[in-house]
Amino acid sequence: MSKIVLFVALTWLTGSPIIAIIVLLIIFYVLERRFIGLSPSILKPIKRARKLSRLRQELRLSPHQTSAKLDVARIFIEQRKYSQAHELLLQITEVMTESAEVRAELGICELKLGHLQEGEQSMLLALEMNPRVKYGEPYLRLAEAWADKDAHKAIAYLQQFQSMNSSSCEAYYRLGQLYSQLGRKVEAREAYRATVELYRGLPRYRRRFERRWVVLAKLKG
Repeated sequence: MSKIVLFVALTWLTGSPIIAIIVLLIIFYVLERRFIGLSPSILKPIKRARKLSRLRQELRLSPHQTSAKLDVARIFIEQRKYSQAHELLLQITEVMTESAEVRAELGICELKLGHLQEGEQSMLLALEMNPRVKYGEPYLRLAEAWADKDAHKAIAYLQQFQSMNSSSCEAYYRLGQLYSQLGRKVEAREAYRATVELYRGLPRYRRRFERRWVVLAKLKG
């Protein structure tokens, strides 16, 4: 009812039902991005492209600038250009040999390119360098990568991620997904229910970052 009232009010204000619909869609998009985050960001790719252009200009002037190379590699990962990111990260690891973060990012690329053994090796080496690198994200990425190949191994990695991030709704949601893949429907429902229960106990400032997984868990459960 409130949506209808809002639509009527916007139609009266704008003088056009079409404009009113467009305004409503913009309002819903902004609210969804603010409170849930399932829809993609419109502005993020534009900002990312501008930053990439600036970094490439820096590298043209100074080809051996490691920090710029690393920023470019991270943008490529965000853009899912894993082959290009991997090439840069190989160069960077020769300079930043002790960086667990760089090694983990190299592992992400290797996993995404389908090189599971190499990716697993890179991730485990990163965790050996720093057990809390990227707040345990390597475990999550390993769980994702092995989900279709070895679900039991994937669950083991995900449980390690959970042990480091006990307040992560994403971990419980992804555990539910893996149980579903194994046909373990009872455990999957329990994991989705745990996602919702965990969210309810989180402080308000954390809920915005975890709400996406709760919405997905409710849809699955």
